[in-house]
Amino acid sequence: MSVIEPLILRRWSSRIRTEDREAYVSYIRGTGVQDYLGTPGNLGCEMLLRDCGDGSTEVSTLSWWQSMESIRAFAGDNVERARYYPEDDRFLLEKPDHVEHHHIVVEALGLRRELEQS
Repeated sequence: MSVIEPLILRRWSSRIRTEDREAYVSYIRGTGVQDYLGTPGNLGCEMLLRDCGDGSTEVSTLSWWQSMESIRAFAGDNVERARYYPEDDRFLLEKPDHVEHHHIVVEALGLRRELEQS
C-alpha cells in the first residue's frame, strides 16, 4: 500500500489601498496566478479580498500544492519566504517576509480526485 503525501495549502496575506483593487487583481492575474498555474504540482489558487474599512483592503492568496517539492519549484529553496514581483512595491502597503504552509487533512474540493485522475 502506498503512502499518499498530504496536499499543502500555501497562504500569503498583505494589504493594498482599496482604490487599487481592480488594478492589483489584474496585475496578479498576469504575475502570481500565471506562475502558480504554470508550476508542475500546483493544483489551483484563489485570491481573496476583504475591505478593512480604513481605505485599505486585505489581500490573501491561497494556492494548493501536491508536495513541498512542487512549492520549492515555485518559491525556490527557502519555501517559507514570500515571493514578490517587480511592481509589488507600487501596490503593497506591507510586504511580509514569510508565508504559511498548512497540510490539508480534510479536503472536499476534489483536489485529490483531480490529482489521481491526471
